[in-house]
Amino acid sequence: MDLAGRRVLVTGGEGFLGSTLIDALLEQGATVRALVHYKPYGDHGHLRGRHQEVELIAGDIRDPQRVSVAVRGQEVVFHLAGLVAAPYSLEAPDSYVQTNIAGTHNVLAAVREHGVARMVHTSSGDTYGAPRYLPVDEGHPLQPTSPYSATKIAADMLALSYWHAFNTPVAVCRPFNTYGPRQSMRAVIPTILHQALSGAPTIALGDLAAMRDFTYVSDTIAGFLAVARSDAALGSVVNIGSGVATSIGDLARICVAVTGSPAHVIQDPQRMRPSGAHTRELVCDNTRARQWCNWHPTVDLREGLRRTADWVAANRALDATRYET
Repeated sequence: MDLAGRRVLVTGGEGFLGSTLIDALLEQGATVRALVHYKPYGDHGHLRGRHQEVELIAGDIRDPQRVSVAVRGQEVVFHLAGLVAAPYSLEAPDSYVQTNIAGTHNVLAAVREHGVARMVHTSSGDTYGAPRYLPVDEGHPLQPTSPYSATKIAADMLALSYWHAFNTPVAVCRPFNTYGPRQSMRAVIPTILHQALSGAPTIALGDLAAMRDFTYVSDTIAGFLAVARSDAALGSVVNIGSGVATSIGDLARICVAVTGSPAHVIQDPQRMRPSGAHTRELVCDNTRARQWCNWHPTVDLREGLRRTADWVAANRALDATRYET
C-alpha cells in the first residue's frame, strides 16, 4: 500500500512516536489527521503549533463516539494512543485497562464501521515477559509481568480477533525499546543523558546487567510504515527491533561517552524493580520484518545516542511531565 495521497489518522499523535510518525507520513505525501488527548489547557504536545500541517482532533481514546468521529473518512489508521510505563501500571491498573484495552476496542470498532483500508496497531516487546529463549520471535509465548503488559496483550488479541472474525485489515506492530529525540525525559536514555549533560558526578541506575534491544526512533517509524505497506502482515504480529542486546550498564557508559561527561555509572539497589515485574534480558528476532516488510535497522546505537544527546542538550528545559512516550 502506497501511503502517498492517503488520508491517514494517527491516534496519540502528540507523543514521541506519534509525532515522529506524522513527520514521516507528511514527507511521504499523506494527508494526516491526529487524535490528540483532550486537555482543558489546550496542550497538543509535540504537535503544538502544527495545526496548518496536521488536522488535530482533541478527544479521549476511551470515548467511542469521539473515536468514531476521528476515524470517519480515513483510509489508514495508525493506533499509537495508550498508557505506557509498567511501574505506574502497578499503582493504577484500572486506567490501563480502560485506555489500552477499551480504547483499542473503540478504534477497531470504528475502523470496521467506516471501512478503513488498513490499520496498524501498536504492541510492545514487554508482552513477551521474561523470555524462554532468545532472540524472541513472534511465536514466543506472551507472558504478562505487569498490568501494563497484560493490557497490551489483551489489546493485541482484540486486534487479531477483528481480523479473524470480521476481516478487519489490521496488523500488529510490536516495537521493542525505542529511543530518540522527543522521548519523555522520564525514560531511561533521556534521563541518563540529561544527568550527564548537567554535570552529575555519578549516574545511579537499577539493574546494570539487564539486557535490552534499543532501536532508534527513525528505524522504528520506518518499521511502522513498512508494516502498513505489507499485505503479508495483515492478521499477524511483526516485531520491530535492532536484534542487538545491550546491557543497561553499557548503555549508560556510551551515553556518558557521547556527552563527554566524566560521570561514573553506579547501581542503586533502591532503583531495582520487583523481581516478578522485571525482565532481565529481551532481544528481538526481526526476521519477519525483514522478510515480510523489507525492513531493517540502519542507525547503530552510538550514532543514535549521539543524535539523542544533541536533542536533549537543546531541550533540557522542557517540562518532563508534559510529554508522553
